[in-house]
Amino acid sequence: MKKNIKIAISGKSGCGNTTVSKIVAERLGLRFINFTFRTLALEKGISFNEVLKLAAMDDFWDKEVDRRQVQLAREDGLPGTGGCVLGSRLAIWMLKEADLKVFLTASARVRAERIVKREGGTIEEVAAFTAERDHQDRSRYIRLYNIDNDFYQFADMIIDTEHKGPDEIVQMIIAAAEEIQ
Repeated sequence: MKKNIKIAISGKSGCGNTTVSKIVAERLGLRFINFTFRTLALEKGISFNEVLKLAAMDDFWDKEVDRRQVQLAREDGLPGTGGCVLGSRLAIWMLKEADLKVFLTASARVRAERIVKREGGTIEEVAAFTAERDHQDRSRYIRLYNIDNDFYQFADMIIDTEHKGPDEIVQMIIAAAEEIQ
């Protein structure tokens, strides 16, 4: 495997990108980077839903999250840095120099079920919220960066996570990473 490998993992909410990214980073001894709206909400002392509302009206929120995650991924010169796994909605687009770009997919129903398991709520409420969030995210990404996150066919790996557990997905990604020189 390449020294200081950079792996970018993306997927919509509920596809497993955070879980998988974290495990891949742990198993490969790489930094895990997952700077998100949730991280920014914690920093600012406001709710995640408030950040989503603000992001719909102000480009600062998206640009700050994207700037910070890419900056963290590019911090090669610092002690203990170098290789990393960047897990985010736009990782495969934003970290252009990633050695391995992975996009995770799952049906809207499975994604909603996973989110309910993680955060609570009803399938119907979460499915509706997630569908609206997907729509808003896509519109913002196109407007801000000319990125259509429904077009990910350029990724090195596209993994349907619908019937796979995190360990199986992680093994697939690690096997691909080990092939990179």
